[in-house]
Amino acid sequence: MTMTNDHSHVDTNTASDSDADSARGRGLGPGPGPGPGPGPGVGVGFGAEPPAGPVRRVVRALALNEDLNFLLTNRIPRIAATRFFGWFSRIEQPLVRDVSIAVWKLFTDLDLSDARDTRFRSLHDCFTRALVDGARPFEPDPGVLASPCDAIVGACGRVRDGEVLQAKGFPYTLTELFGGDASLAATYRDACYVTLRLTSAMYHRFHAPHDLTVEHVTYVSGDTWNVNPIALARVERLFCRNERALIRTRLRTTGHPVLLVPVAAILVARLRLRFVPGRLHLRYQGPNQIPCDAALTKGEEMGGFEHGSTIIVFAPPGFTLCPQVAPGGRIRAGAPLMRLPAAASTP
Repeated sequence: MTMTNDHSHVDTNTASDSDADSARGRGLGPGPGPGPGPGPGVGVGFGAEPPAGPVRRVVRALALNEDLNFLLTNRIPRIAATRFFGWFSRIEQPLVRDVSIAVWKLFTDLDLSDARDTRFRSLHDCFTRALVDGARPFEPDPGVLASPCDAIVGACGRVRDGEVLQAKGFPYTLTELFGGDASLAATYRDACYVTLRLTSAMYHRFHAPHDLTVEHVTYVSGDTWNVNPIALARVERLFCRNERALIRTRLRTTGHPVLLVPVAAILVARLRLRFVPGRLHLRYQGPNQIPCDAALTKGEEMGGFEHGSTIIVFAPPGFTLCPQVAPGGRIRAGAPLMRLPAAASTP
């Protein structure tokens, strides 16, 4: 599907597992920054995933049951479950680690073939893995804003008078998403946007989509609803309810503002940003407004989730979605996401 400047909201759909390889864009290599992987000889090794057996197929079928999935992930004490999982995932006891990763592989299409390390100290260590150099090459065209992460594309298109969609029939306003910041909402009133959903099995780090400077981070505390398509189609204004951060950046070559909004979810309430001391999480006690002045090159690591969640990217009027970006499609970090206005594409 080709997207143009005047296209309207597009609904979120889920890509099938078979789409994983057919829609892989150009990737990007992990930028500078510390990697979580242990040294040689630590932990247990996991390679490519074996073919699904009958037990695994049954487990998958149960996991894909919408009512059961929604009940299990949203009708429980979400914040308590998230805090517990954060503690549990860091346990470095070999049996706990091995069983946890095995169960995770049972429910997902976890692929560690491009991981920098395939031996992990804990489940958390596997979640936050780095990739081998060159695994995600960034699109070099300066006229292209690249995807900051591996993801399934959700709702995307043009912001309509300050309102966007999370799913068909479920709009939310930018002012709500931005924690009541009407001035920031006005900047992106008619912006181009795309929702990028990271599944639990995906690479959880995200990178600079262009040469840019991070100017400010706003932390907005909130809930931890699941952000999968089932919840998005049932819970109104879900992204506005969940914990999130507003990362304000400016492209160094053109001066355009670009906003990244990482949104937390159940089991995912910890966000690491290279340019912010410590981590943003449910018990964060630091300032909500964090001035920054961090210059990053295209493809350089910005931070990461500690499970999987969502990043919503906003760019000002004049930016357009690249032709291959459509709901339900899979995209890899570094693949073309948006095209800059023609007059600003060349430095």
